[in-house]
Amino acid sequence: MEVPANMAVQPNPARRPVVPPEESNNLLDSAWFKALLKSRWFPAILSYPVLVVFGYIIYALLWGPGAASANLGTSLTWVFWWPLIPIFMFTMGRFWCAICPFATTLDFVQKLVGLGRPVPPWLKKYGIWIIDAVFILITWADHVFGIVESPRGSGYLLGLMVTGVVVTAVFYERRAWCRYLCFLGGLSGNYSRSSMIELRATPEICATCTTQSCYKGDGKTPGCPIFEFPRTMQSTANCNLCANCIKTCPNDSIRLDARIPTQELWFVRKPKFEESFLAVVIVGIVLVQNITMLSFFGPVMDWLMSFVFGSKTLAFTVLFLVAMGVPFAMVAGAAKLSGKVTAESFVQNFARFGYAVIPLDLAGHIAHNMFHLLAEGKSIVYNTAALFGHQITGPAAFLPASTIQLVQFAVLGIGLGGSVFTAYKIATREKGPGLKAFWPHLIVLVIFGLVNLYLFTMPMSHRV
Repeated sequence: MEVPANMAVQPNPARRPVVPPEESNNLLDSAWFKALLKSRWFPAILSYPVLVVFGYIIYALLWGPGAASANLGTSLTWVFWWPLIPIFMFTMGRFWCAICPFATTLDFVQKLVGLGRPVPPWLKKYGIWIIDAVFILITWADHVFGIVESPRGSGYLLGLMVTGVVVTAVFYERRAWCRYLCFLGGLSGNYSRSSMIELRATPEICATCTTQSCYKGDGKTPGCPIFEFPRTMQSTANCNLCANCIKTCPNDSIRLDARIPTQELWFVRKPKFEESFLAVVIVGIVLVQNITMLSFFGPVMDWLMSFVFGSKTLAFTVLFLVAMGVPFAMVAGAAKLSGKVTAESFVQNFARFGYAVIPLDLAGHIAHNMFHLLAEGKSIVYNTAALFGHQITGPAAFLPASTIQLVQFAVLGIGLGGSVFTAYKIATREKGPGLKAFWPHLIVLVIFGLVNLYLFTMPMSHRV
């Protein structure tokens, strides 16, 4: 497969120069780590065991105990894996995507019966909107149908995703599912922009390269599975750290650098409204996830049901739409005010500053899920013991509620700081109004942070 014409370009002079060895943050300077990534066993040494565990989880969800608290598949999915995923994204970007069981399944199916057709233009154009819609729909369905609380429901959800993976593997080339359809991939793409590492090519080395093997592969190792060309790559959002480009590059141009978290968000060259839209919507989704676990959620739902014919589904739908709509309206208002200062349209300003919400999103996601991991985590131990015929009972929490709360506050504080600083960098990176464009977004971010902090002061109920 040939590289698209718009990829075959000269190196961008705005990109950083080669870093002297004494100043290098390149993790590939470690000989053993580089050898690991270049090995034919990577990432298979991790992805195949993960696939085996995933297979057991599907089995346990569909045919194991019907009670979520007694089902090991539920514990492994929602108490262990789901809380750890955003931490993975912060520390290692989209590395989970390299070992994800969906991706491994896709590769296997593709080798057997894949037709290898090009991804249609409409999917490339609207894929991110499909991801946004599916993520919102799944979150809504979870609360309406109780997916997390139902092992069977969780199993059906994963089964539907496997079906989507198989269908796209049969028809389309590479990992079209991962790039254009997977809601978890879309979430990973947003969050990984805040991550602590980045994979980039060295422009000066790439300037004389004519092989393009990092994109096309070299006959032994495939090219980039999610359609990225390292030579021109400016973002971590669509790099799954599979190391294919590290294996295939003939000139050791690829670097894997440690970086300041959130740094990528300061200099997004082509902001996209749909990516910022997802970031802002996640603010509301995290709020909903918190509110549904608080004591006042029941009375609020009863009150709403009195206006919608006693329908719990309609009542929650109203709450869900309001929870997403209010943050969007607030950021939109800030974008209107800021745009007047910068002489930008609403869409342009929203797209630029929407990325500043991502660190707070990530922190809110981690803080919320810390409750599940630290307050419900022992259920994994108990359910694993039960699998081998040993009945163990006791508190599900690893830490007291007060300690968990302090962890949540600390995570949120760091996330809020990251978002505020990101908005500041976005506002001041170019000559112009600077701080005048920053203030409206600062106020909105602080409100988001304070609301989250307030909700975490309240005792939460367990879902599993």
